Amino acid sequence: MRLFSFATAEKRGEYLWVLRAFDHARAAYVVLLHASDVADTLTRLPDAPRLTATEVGPLLEQLHQWGVLERSYDGTRAATLAEYRNRHFVYQFSRAGYQAYRSVAEVLGARLDEAALSRLVLPELLSDLHALAAANRAGDAERVYRVLNRLDTALSELADRAAHFYLTLGDLVRTTEATPEAFLAHKDALLAHMREFSMDLARFAPRLAAAIAEVEDTGVDDLIARAGACDERVLLSRADREADWRARWHGLRGWFVATAAEAGAAEGGPQTEAERLREATMSAIAAVLSLLRRVTETRRGGVSRESALRHLAGWFTAAPTTESAHALFDAVFGLGRPRHLAMEHPDADIIPPIRSWWDAPPLEIARTLAETGRPPSPGAPSRIQRNDAGVRRLRASQLDAQRRRAEAARSLASADVYERVLDERETEVLLRLLDAASTAWVPVSGRVSGTTGSDSGVTLTVAEHPRSTVVRTARGLLYLDHRRLTVRENPRGRAAAGRL
Repeated sequence: MRLFSFATAEKRGEYLWVLRAFDHARAAYVVLLHASDVADTLTRLPDAPRLTATEVGPLLEQLHQWGVLERSYDGTRAATLAEYRNRHFVYQFSRAGYQAYRSVAEVLGARLDEAALSRLVLPELLSDLHALAAANRAGDAERVYRVLNRLDTALSELADRAAHFYLTLGDLVRTTEATPEAFLAHKDALLAHMREFSMDLARFAPRLAAAIAEVEDTGVDDLIARAGACDERVLLSRADREADWRARWHGLRGWFVATAAEAGAAEGGPQTEAERLREATMSAIAAVLSLLRRVTETRRGGVSRESALRHLAGWFTAAPTTESAHALFDAVFGLGRPRHLAMEHPDADIIPPIRSWWDAPPLEIARTLAETGRPPSPGAPSRIQRNDAGVRRLRASQLDAQRRRAEAARSLASADVYERVLDERETEVLLRLLDAASTAWVPVSGRVSGTTGSDSGVTLTVAEHPRSTVVRTARGLLYLDHRRLTVRENPRGRAAAGRL
């Protein structure tokens, strides 16, 4: 359903005109359009807004995001290196996007008052069925395909027009906008049209069933094979085309010939689509006659919905107090009874949902629900705020600390730790090395004669010693029980020092 977003967006008029420009170009076999091409096409369409290529560009990008248009890069439009780097995009309809646009265009261009039943198609169907039987008997594959295609199109049009007619007729029966005068002026033509269609359908249905039986006597399998061979849908395999035509033939046959299963399940009811259509026509005639009776009684009695609303407005005007007007409103429209919103008070025991709006305290709702009628949703995640300057400062600080630690490690390894007093930075490196080496200091079982720890390009070796040793540091004396420390620079540290 995201494809139809352009029909409800804020700039739906501009989106629709842009898609009309693509449809206009498609009629001239031009598929790919640039933003400037769309702007030029709009200048040639009557009543179209005058949009520049700069204004059309964001519209095309949004339609691409919705999936209505497909986008590709066209490097041939670049005359200079700068234009080539700007990436010229061209757009075309996607398959699903074109169907979505055509659906919206058909709704906008539909004439709702052009509803009618197709009577004249019935003799054409009979003639085409006789022609189909003759063509199949003669082995004329191309004629079989043309006649069968024409039959399928005509029958589909008959069904669509009937569905449209009864939908419009249902709206007419239920609506309150049509005046009695307008209905009485057209009721004779309406009833005559439905009666004639019902009579023609009853007269042609047996003849059409006999014609279908004549076609089946010539061989249905041969008929389907010939139609599939002449079908020009090259993207479908031969088996798929034959399966499609076989399904269409069964649909056409089901209109006028009932199968044994349908006849057994019908139990006296309508068995074919033609019989169902005739029954719907008779029901529609009865509904129109019932509406005619109600209209006639209303005109005779002088009471209608319009007069009832006028009397109700007079009662509201004559109400002595505001409380009386509210009471009248509650009695007429019934909105003072239990609340109809699908929301409950947080404490349903104190404020039950059956309490009237007038008595219940206000219920807090989300602002989104009050303004748009839609419940609130988490929405899209917010943009990540990147602090590139802070990241660079932090990285520089980390590199500087790493550099100072490496310098202190090299200074620690330059001489024996027992022959001097270690400064603060050397002491910190030594403690880090001891922490790394202490993981293997105490064995679980057996004996460890020594251990090592590496950090900042140097290696600390802790070995057993006959007596305790003392290291002098800026933080005080470090006593080691029967251990001696040796710090050496490892090859990796020398290579890193060379790079620094």
